Amino acid sequence: MMKTQSPFLDTLFLLRKEECITIFTDVKKISPKEEQEVAEYFESEFEKERLEFLSDQIPFDKEAAVWAAKILYHSVQLYLVRENTEKDLSQLIPGFRGQLTVSSRLSADLSLRFLPQIIISLKNTDPDDPLIALLENILKQFHYSGIETELDLENLNWEEELKDKTYRKLYLERIVENKVYRLAEIPYINRLLTAEFGWYKDISGKN
Repeated sequence: MMKTQSPFLDTLFLLRKEECITIFTDVKKISPKEEQEVAEYFESEFEKERLEFLSDQIPFDKEAAVWAAKILYHSVQLYLVRENTEKDLSQLIPGFRGQLTVSSRLSADLSLRFLPQIIISLKNTDPDDPLIALLENILKQFHYSGIETELDLENLNWEEELKDKTYRKLYLERIVENKVYRLAEIPYINRLLTAEFGWYKDISGKN
């Protein structure tokens, strides 16, 4: 993919593909044209990932994908540029207003999976940064994207959360991939891991 004239798309593309970021001198506004370009890009990325979870029953959620892309883009910019932005945080990092479904979670994950690293960087710079709480609240709602982040998920009904077979399988695989012991030890998830992987020795690397 060649560079475009869209800071929005270029930033997201470089972050996803090369894990590097574009530095701007201020927080750029996003045009409707840029939003459409990002929606098309993430729809193609979603289709590629759909091949991995082997389900054509989960459609792409454009609204969730574009919202999450904005959250990621603004988070990156706010990490770098904070002058005169305090009053705009709630506008730049709004909550999700759509319906929370498996489709919206997986579509948003294309961007939100990068938030844990941004949160770590923010905490290293200033543990009291108000942006941290905003991003953590988003990950509490989209916790599939923040599995490796220490989040307060005590009140979740895990049976309800993981009732979709495809989403449940992806969630368990991500727990194993990231070796998230605190989630693996939750009784309901532990039983699922036992059934799926034959005890969760796979997550600890034990024989």
